[in-house]
Amino acid sequence: MKHVQSIIAEMKDRVFSANLQLPKWGLVQLTWGNVSEINREQGIIVIKPSGVSYTEMTVEQMVVVNLKGDPIEKNSLNPSSDLPTHLELYRSFPTIKSVVHTHSKHAVSWAQAGRSLPSYGTTHADAFYGEVPITRQLTKEEVQDNYELATGKVIVETFETQSLDPMSVPGVLVNGHGPFTWGASVEKAIENSLILDEICSMGLMTESIQKKENTLPKYILDKHYFRKHGATAYYGQG
Repeated sequence: MKHVQSIIAEMKDRVFSANLQLPKWGLVQLTWGNVSEINREQGIIVIKPSGVSYTEMTVEQMVVVNLKGDPIEKNSLNPSSDLPTHLELYRSFPTIKSVVHTHSKHAVSWAQAGRSLPSYGTTHADAFYGEVPITRQLTKEEVQDNYELATGKVIVETFETQSLDPMSVPGVLVNGHGPFTWGASVEKAIENSLILDEICSMGLMTESIQKKENTLPKYILDKHYFRKHGATAYYGQG
């Protein structure tokens, strides 16, 4: 069995690399984003430190906390201010292993418009089984009480209200804020962030030229989603 310090070191490497990938993909400006990973067996979460520049960040600065958000390592930096949101998602979505938050332009545009993203085409259907939901606006009391925790709770509320599977719809648009995505691995979670911003861009262009609603028929949605996911998947080499 691996020693816990070895597990933490590997998690830090993955989380550090994933965070650096966000600006490389154009999903993050300044310090506007964060990635975390959970190891449920060890009760450990690793997340980006708060407000640290991507150009100056080091792997050693990744912050290790327990499932309550308490730091595990002495003299660690403060974790991302979005940690309570990540914690709530991990508590409520037990199959996810990584959470990503960005302020990518196209996804934020849909979030600021207060709109869910319709499934207009097969690019969307390859990763998201149906529209990407928009949350309700947070109340004044929710913002004043515990803003970041309330953000996680409103995401969970949205999925519960709409009976959505977080593994089939691996992301959300938080009203007036921006996107959160997740996945079964760090690599998949950041890939879902990239896909979400791309399909938000495509959706914006689609609506600028369409004359009538032209959402994808469910049978095409089913075909494209399930050829990559589930027991009948046949896309790729695996």
